[in-house]
Amino acid sequence: MKITDLHVTPIAISDPPLLNAGGLHAPYALRTVVEIVTDDKLYGLGEVPGSVTTTAALEAAREIVIGQDPFQLNAIRLGLAERFGASWDHRTTMQVNSALEVACYDVMGKATGRPVCDLLGGRVRERVDFAAYLFYKYEGAGGALGFGTDPAATGWAAARQAAALDPAGVVAQAQAMCDEYGFKSLKLKGGVFEPAEEVQAILALREAFGPDVPLRHDPNAVWSVETAIRYGKPMEGVLEYYEDPVRGQENMAAVRAALSMPMAT
Repeated sequence: MKITDLHVTPIAISDPPLLNAGGLHAPYALRTVVEIVTDDKLYGLGEVPGSVTTTAALEAAREIVIGQDPFQLNAIRLGLAERFGASWDHRTTMQVNSALEVACYDVMGKATGRPVCDLLGGRVRERVDFAAYLFYKYEGAGGALGFGTDPAATGWAAARQAAALDPAGVVAQAQAMCDEYGFKSLKLKGGVFEPAEEVQAILALREAFGPDVPLRHDPNAVWSVETAIRYGKPMEGVLEYYEDPVRGQENMAAVRAALSMPMAT
């Protein structure tokens, strides 16, 4: 089996004005979709965050990828490293390898008639539930509307336009999202406002949804160890896990030692 073609397609998805530790989301989220095609007429898909640099790098990778066996990932990675290693930064290298690896695994699964998890050691569980991913946000629909809204929108399309800048707004966002999609767990992307404000949002979610809905909080690794411990205390017994409150393994270990709840990173 050989790869005979590689298609690189950049796409833009409308994105509301969401807030995170890095600032404000742009009106569009950029992704790059990669499709490899083989001489057996199989195709495999992969995708990564998009940018002009990533798209150009994937286009340039075509000369190495075409003619390769999709099962030989090490040969593909080595070929890319030898050809482009000096000219690509770490992020570009990671994104190119990731997109191509996933696309190759997609082909491998189709060629063997097995789910990709079987190629990676076998499945651990039959199902994994999605969590509602909550953001603080300004009012706005994103995309062409930017900070504007569509008055004709209904249901979740209308709710996702609303501001969520305080605990009540976060709870309303969560309720609309769960009503639309049936999510049974909630994660709040934090690191935006004062820690006490974000703790109040988590406690408001617990009050609104009860103890049977798991809650997660992710301050995006911008808190100090002292802040993470101080504001983690009132969330003990409330959070299912505390995700990346601080940066670095030693700092995460220090927070974990001081709190009685699981950590995630």
